[in-house]
Amino acid sequence: MVNGKRTLIIIPALNESGSIADVVGEVRGELPGVDVLVVDDGSTDRTAAVAVAAGALVAKLPYNLGVGGAMRLGYRYARDHDYDVAIQIDADGQHDPRYVPKLVDLLDDNDLVIGARFAGEGDYTVRGPRRWAMVMLSAVLSRVAHTKLTDTTSGFRAANRRVIDMFATWYPAEYLGDTVETLVHTARRGYRIRQVPVAMRKRMAGTPSHSPARAMIYLGRAFAVLTLALIRR
Repeated sequence: MVNGKRTLIIIPALNESGSIADVVGEVRGELPGVDVLVVDDGSTDRTAAVAVAAGALVAKLPYNLGVGGAMRLGYRYARDHDYDVAIQIDADGQHDPRYVPKLVDLLDDNDLVIGARFAGEGDYTVRGPRRWAMVMLSAVLSRVAHTKLTDTTSGFRAANRRVIDMFATWYPAEYLGDTVETLVHTARRGYRIRQVPVAMRKRMAGTPSHSPARAMIYLGRAFAVLTLALIRR
């Protein structure tokens, strides 16, 4: 339980055997009343075995579906097991579970709460095309959601029962669909969206795959995904 709500932490993971034990251990240490579900998204390493040894529940997908596919499974588990709240946390250790109670608190008056970078807490920075894409996405999606959003691609999110039910039956697996398209879909159906400032940390293991070429590809894909999300009903 977190703030009186039965809470499930969902951690989508792909080849994160180097960090998953520490992430699960930290979540269980900071939030001893919650259940932790690791969705192994077709990993080729020992992610699933390491997560089980760390004390997590594990659902293992037979092949890689992407974050969207993994999260859809997580939301179905949350719905089928009657959780009040489902919270997505990344498997690389960048999300600090100490912020979870703040996200859950805001669910008293909102349906989906985002843990946002670039909202006045922490020193996380992004530059170049990736930053341009984030600014563009935030400006457009703030208008769609009728609230200020500074980090629409954040994977640190809390959903209440109503949104859990929706995401269990509809959750896009396409690139950026799990962030951008879900916000458009949620806002257009009248659900209330809010953000809370959080500080982002460095990865516990592995290296981020950033480069100028990848950043430009990200910018182009962000425009394409946003356009499709606004067109779809």
